[in-house]
Amino acid sequence: MQERYHPTAVEAAAQADWNTRDAYRVVEHAQQADGSEKPKYYACSMLPYPSGKLHMGHVRNYTINDMMARQLRMRGYNVLMPMGWDAFGMPAENAAIKSQVPPAKWTYDNIAYMKKQMQSMGLAIDWSREMCACDPEYYRWNQWLFLKMLEKGIAYRKTQVVNWDPVDQTVLANEQVVDGRGWRSGAPVEKREIPGYYLRITDYAEELLNNVQNGLEGWPERVRLMQENWIGKSQGVRFAFTHDIRDTAGQLIQDGRMYVFTTRPDTIMGVTFCAVAPEHPLATHAAANNPALAAFIEQCKQGGTTEAEMATRDKEGLPTGLFVTHPLTGDQVEVWVGNYVLMSYGDGAVMGVPAHDERDFAFALKYDLPIRQVIAPAASLAREGQLPAYDATQWHDWYGDKQHGGCIHSGKYDGLPYAEALDAVAADLSAKNLGDKQTTWRLRDWGISRQRYWGTPIPIIHCADCGPVPVPEQDLPVVLPEHLIPDGSGNPLNKDEAFLSCSCPKCGKPARRETDTMDTFVDSSWYFMRYTSPGNSQAMVDARNDYWMPMDQYIGGIEHAVMHLLYARFWTKVMRDLGLVSFDEPFTRLLCQGMVLNHCYSRKNAKGGIEYFWPEEVENTYDAKGAITGARLKADGSAVDYNGITTMSKSKNNGVDPQSLIDTYGADTARLFVMFASPPEQTLEWSDSGVEGANRFLRRLWSFSQTHQQQIAAGLALGSTGSIDWPSASAAAKDLRRTVHTILRQADYDYQRMQYNTVVSAGMKLLNTLDDAKLDDSPLSAAALADSLSILLRILYPVVPHMTWLLWRDLGYAERHGDLLDAAWPIVDEAALVSDETELMLQVNGKLRGALRVPSSATREAIEQAAAQHPEALRFLEGRPAKRVIVVPNKLVNVVG
Repeated sequence: MQERYHPTAVEAAAQADWNTRDAYRVVEHAQQADGSEKPKYYACSMLPYPSGKLHMGHVRNYTINDMMARQLRMRGYNVLMPMGWDAFGMPAENAAIKSQVPPAKWTYDNIAYMKKQMQSMGLAIDWSREMCACDPEYYRWNQWLFLKMLEKGIAYRKTQVVNWDPVDQTVLANEQVVDGRGWRSGAPVEKREIPGYYLRITDYAEELLNNVQNGLEGWPERVRLMQENWIGKSQGVRFAFTHDIRDTAGQLIQDGRMYVFTTRPDTIMGVTFCAVAPEHPLATHAAANNPALAAFIEQCKQGGTTEAEMATRDKEGLPTGLFVTHPLTGDQVEVWVGNYVLMSYGDGAVMGVPAHDERDFAFALKYDLPIRQVIAPAASLAREGQLPAYDATQWHDWYGDKQHGGCIHSGKYDGLPYAEALDAVAADLSAKNLGDKQTTWRLRDWGISRQRYWGTPIPIIHCADCGPVPVPEQDLPVVLPEHLIPDGSGNPLNKDEAFLSCSCPKCGKPARRETDTMDTFVDSSWYFMRYTSPGNSQAMVDARNDYWMPMDQYIGGIEHAVMHLLYARFWTKVMRDLGLVSFDEPFTRLLCQGMVLNHCYSRKNAKGGIEYFWPEEVENTYDAKGAITGARLKADGSAVDYNGITTMSKSKNNGVDPQSLIDTYGADTARLFVMFASPPEQTLEWSDSGVEGANRFLRRLWSFSQTHQQQIAAGLALGSTGSIDWPSASAAAKDLRRTVHTILRQADYDYQRMQYNTVVSAGMKLLNTLDDAKLDDSPLSAAALADSLSILLRILYPVVPHMTWLLWRDLGYAERHGDLLDAAWPIVDEAALVSDETELMLQVNGKLRGALRVPSSATREAIEQAAAQHPEALRFLEGRPAKRVIVVPNKLVNVVG
C-alpha cells in the first residue's frame, strides 16, 4: 500500500472498482448466500433541484443516507438508495431570462455537473433508477393520473385569485410579490380571477389528520404538529346574516343571506360590524355607486393572496353603506369591506367581534367602531356586577380562554361556558333555519395550475364548441417544447403555434392546447415511487413498487415538513383509491436533518445596500472573552460587521463549495466532518479547523495501517488456520479486545438510532485504543490487532468508504472476509467483554492511593490480603499493620491502619 494517504488516488481507485462492478445496482427479492431472501430497506433523500452546484446541505443529507444504506447492506439488507432531479420550476425560467438560453439546456447542464459531484462523493446510489421531472417519460404519468382524477371528480376546474404582473403579463408566485410589486418589473401587482385546475385534497382532510394524530410514529413530533396545524380542523357554526339588498334586476343578492363561519359562536352577541372581501357580491354591489369604495376595492386587488400576507398587512377598510340583520338580536349590523378578508376562505365574510378578536379589535380601534364585551374569565363570572369597565388597551385580558371563560352581557347565554354556548347558539340558529354546527378545515383544495412555461403541461384541449376536453390517454404525453426561451412577457407557450394548434378529440375541429402547467409539487409527490419502477413505459408503477414501498426512511429538510409531505401523502391516497398501491402512507420514518451554518459578514455600501463578504476575506476582532465582535477586510483593513452564525447561503457569501473541499481534502474528509460535527437532526456549525482535524484523523488511520501491515498479515494468517484461542492471549491483547468490543457495542447502538456523530467518535476512540495498545510480538497479539482493526474499518466504512475499502483490500481482509461492501457487520464478542482481572480503586485511610488489580474470581479474603500487602498501602501505613480492610465489590478497597 502507499506510504502516505493521497485522497485523490484512493478515491479514484475505489470508485473505478465500484463502477466497473456496478456495485450499487439493486434488484428486488435479492437473496442471502444461503438462498433465503434478504429483508428490504428503502432509504431515500429528498431529490434536489438542479440549481447548478451541490451545497453543504446536500452533502450532509446524502451522507446521512449513504451511511444508513452501507451499514444496512453489511447487516444483510437489500437496500435501495436512488436519486433524481426536481427539474421543473421558476429558477430555470429566471435563469433563462437572464442568460437567454432555454430552461431545458440550463437544467440538463446543471444535472450533469451535480451528478458528477455526487459521484465524486462516492454515494452508493443506484443510478439505473435515476429520474428527472422534466423527462416526458416521467411527467406523462403526472398527466395520466391527472386525467384519472378528472374522471373521478378529484380534479376540477374553477376560477382562482392570482397575483398578476400587468407589465410582464404573467402570474407571480406569492414569494415574487415584494411590497405589493412584481419582483422583476416593479409594477403594482393586481389580483385577478382566472380559471384553473384544483385537486380535492380536502376530501382527504379527515384521513390525513387522523393518520397524523394516530400514526406516523416514526416522524418527528414537531413535523406531525406542523401537519396537524396546517390541516387545521375547526369546530364551529356557519350561519347567515339576513338582508334585503337587491341587485339592479331587483333580485336578492345571494338570496338575502350573507354567510359567515366562526369557531367562537359564544361571542355572537358581541358582533358590532361585519367585513366582506373586496370580491364579495355585496362589495361589488355597493361599489357600483360609490367611486371611493370602487377605488379602494381596486387598491385591495394589489398585493399577495396568502393568509400569511393577510395577517401582516395593515387592516384597512371602508363602509359599504349596507346593513345586514343580526340573526339572534335583530339588530342592524353595518357591512364594511376589509382588505384582510379573503374571498377564497369560507364565504368571504366575517363577523366583527372586536372585544374578543385581535384583528377585529385593531380594525375597530382604527375606525372607531363599537366594542362590546361578551366573554369574561371564569373567575369573574360569579361577580359580574363588579366587573371593571372594558379596557381597550388590555383587550387580551378580556379575550377569555374558551375553555375557562363564559358568556356575559349575552342574555339567555349568560354564564354558559364555551361548549354549552356553542350548542345553544347553534340550536337557536338552526331553529331559525339560519345556521348549524359545522366542521371546517384550514386546508384548501390544491390549485395546481401555473401560468408558467417550465412545467408539466396540463393535458387539456380547449374547443370553441366542446369546451375543455381531456387529452386522450393514448396521446400522452403532451410534450413540452424545450427550445423556448422566456423573455419576461408572459408564458412563451401562448406564442408557440406548433404547441398550441391541435384538433378537438371530440369533434375534430381546430382547437388550442391548455398553456397552464402543473405546480411543481406534483412532480415531487410521487417520484419516490417511480424509483421503484424504472423503465416501465406501460404503467405509472408496477409490482416492484409493492416490494419497496412504503419507504422505510425518508431524509430531508424541515422546510419541506408541510407542503411537500402533505401533498405526497395525499397523492399516495389517491393512487391507493385508484388501485395503484395498497398502502395508506408513503413514509414510515422521517428524519429532518439540521441546517449547515457559517459565519456571516457584511456592511452597507455607499448606495445603502448590503454587501456581503466571504469569511476568508476577513480577519476577526475579539473581546476579552474571545467572542467575535467584528472584523476587518484583509485587503485594506476596513471594518465590516459580524452578523453571527447563519444558514449558509450564496447570497450572503458564507457558503462552502463542496467541490473545492473534495478537491483539497477528499470526499472522505468532507463526509467525516459533516457527520462528526453534529447529530444529524441538529444544526451544524462550519469549522475550517474541524475539517483539518477530520483530515488529520484519516491520515493517522492510514499511517497506523501502513506501519502495522506485517502484524496484520500475521494476525490474518493465524485466523485463517481456524478458531483462535483467545483465552491464551496476553493481558494486553485481552484488554485491547475488551475495549474494542465495548466500543463496538455502543457504535452498533448508535447506528441503529442514527446518532452518526457518536459513531465517528467511536472510530476515533478505537484508533486511540489501537495506538495505545502495548502488544507483544506473539501471534495472538497480532491476531488481536488484526481483529480490532477490522472492526474499526467496518465501523468507519459507511462514513469514509473510499479509504476503508482500499485499506481493507490492501491489508488482506478482502481475501478472508470478502469485499468490504458486503462484508458482514461485526458482532460483539461477549466473551471478550469478560475480564480475567478486576481493577479496584485503592484507598488508604480513605484517601485514593492507586489501583489494585485482582483476578475476577478472587474471594473477599484474597482481595483483603492483596490490598494489605500492596506497596502503596505499606508505604502510607509506614510499617504499621492494617487494622481492617473494607471491600466494596467491583469498586474499591480501603485499607485502614
